[in-house]
Amino acid sequence: MNTKSSAEKTAEDISKQIKKQDKELDELSEQVLKALSRPTKQCERLSRCVKKGIAFHHAGLVAKQREIIEDSFRHGIIKIICSTPTLALGVDLPAFRVIIKDLKRYGGPYGMAWIPVLEYLQQSGRAGRPKFDTYGESIAIASTEKEKDAIYENYILGEPEEIYSKLAVEPVLRTYLLSLIATEFVKNKKEIISFFEKTFWAHQYEDMRHLEGTITRMLGLLEHWKFIETGDRDDFVSGDKILNDDVSATILGKRVAELYIDPLTANFIIECLSKVNRNTDDFAFLQMISHTIEMRPLLRARVKEIEEIEEKLAEYNDSLLEKEPAMFDADYDDFINSIKTALFFNDWIEEKDEEFLLEQYNVRPGETRVKLGNADWLLYAAEELSRILKMQRIIKEITKLRLRIKYGVKEELLTLLKLKNIGRVRARKLFFNKIKTIGDVKKAELGTLIQILGRNIALDVKEQVGQSFKNIKVKENKRKGQISLKDY
Repeated sequence: MNTKSSAEKTAEDISKQIKKQDKELDELSEQVLKALSRPTKQCERLSRCVKKGIAFHHAGLVAKQREIIEDSFRHGIIKIICSTPTLALGVDLPAFRVIIKDLKRYGGPYGMAWIPVLEYLQQSGRAGRPKFDTYGESIAIASTEKEKDAIYENYILGEPEEIYSKLAVEPVLRTYLLSLIATEFVKNKKEIISFFEKTFWAHQYEDMRHLEGTITRMLGLLEHWKFIETGDRDDFVSGDKILNDDVSATILGKRVAELYIDPLTANFIIECLSKVNRNTDDFAFLQMISHTIEMRPLLRARVKEIEEIEEKLAEYNDSLLEKEPAMFDADYDDFINSIKTALFFNDWIEEKDEEFLLEQYNVRPGETRVKLGNADWLLYAAEELSRILKMQRIIKEITKLRLRIKYGVKEELLTLLKLKNIGRVRARKLFFNKIKTIGDVKKAELGTLIQILGRNIALDVKEQVGQSFKNIKVKENKRKGQISLKDY
């Protein structure tokens, strides 16, 4: 299936045809449902399918759910997985039979287009794996005779596409070039050119003069951004003498290489940080990291959402760290998408749950986890760059925002999150009951904490604040909802 919703619907349709119940599947179903502290509709849908031995699998599942499904399929407990193409790439999941429902995918301005032959072979290659089966079956579904002939021609008789070097992509080239210099693997342009002459990129491209020009331009950018230092600028660009000129990374350049972010992103973050002032709020930092290559794909603003997003933009515009492009500028759509992505993160730190994010942004829990991980990485990079550039006043704000991104909470709960086993839900319960600080936790009656957090967590929390209740017996009257404490 080419879409997550299609994979889910297909799994659900198949599961409705199965009446068999199994205790082991019931247990798996419960594990899938409880993978999140607060199950979403997607969790409930997956749980119902797993009860019948069917599952769907895509990037929108959290890691624990994917692991349960994959392991159960390998052990023959789950019989069928309805998946997007991601399962065919890099996951050792052998099957006897693979059914490919869709061999076309939306291709942007050209509408639906055939998927690459290499991708077809990857998907088909799941069937009949050595050590598991002596043979396998791969079935492609065609809706017409004409489509059947096209599938046979394109895929059964078709040749795999050529493989192209990723070094031809500028963000990759910039990143690796800076890494080579920062690690002192190369120390001058002669060594840089010599290194790239031996790459698959050079072998495939063949025109080294053009590649040398591209590398020289990249070096010029890195120098302009103050990530590297070279010899005289004029000699560096035009003279033969450059072949012996030293090239070295600055302290800033070394840190950018260690952070493993695109140098273009690092420069963008530095420019944004230089504009931080008293009006700068958390949303400005969220928009900053959302408008980077590393955060792609961004959440796309649909036509009917544009007006609402622009209203939000007007609300936050004064605090943003980059200038809003003109409406007819080529970058405007990307900018608006960054605003929508920042709004997604802002809702998360305002304690909206996964179900809300799924309904509001169509972002599933697994995708949420990936985006939150990327956000933390980019905020950490911003924090480190601030430290090197001695922007001390910014570091505290970014550190605080990282914690809010990690736990998905408002700032008022951060103190309570210092306690182990206290997350966003339990912290909010404590705060709602007027327990807002570590001092309040110390003062609180154990019985009160037990009613809020449960017995084991309450005892553990009291231990963490230096109050031991090991010799206290806790007796709960479930009928009256009362808790009493008694010494042994």
